[in-house]
Amino acid sequence: MTTTVLIWGLGLSLGLMTFLFIFRIVLTWYPQVNQQRFPFNLIVWPTEPFLVVTRKIVPPLGGVDITPIIWVGIFSLLREMLIGQQGLLRMM
Repeated sequence: MTTTVLIWGLGLSLGLMTFLFIFRIVLTWYPQVNQQRFPFNLIVWPTEPFLVVTRKIVPPLGGVDITPIIWVGIFSLLREMLIGQQGLLRMM
C-alpha cells in the first residue's frame, strides 16, 4: 500500500515537472510574453531554480537556452528508472 502511494505521488510530481518544463520551452518561442504575470508565473516559479543552476554549467548554444530541454530529459529518465514498467519502485 505504501509503495503504491509513493509510486502514485512520485509519478504525479515527475510528470508535472516534465509538463512544466515543456511549457517553459514553449514560452521561449514567445519572448514578448511577460513571464512575471499570471498564469505564466505559475510555470516560471517552480522551474526557475532548476534552470538557474543548469545555466551556470551549460551556456546557451547559438543564443538558444537548452536548459529546459535538459531538465525534460532528466525528469523523464528519473520517471522511467523509478516508476516505469521495469522501474526500481515497481520491482519492490
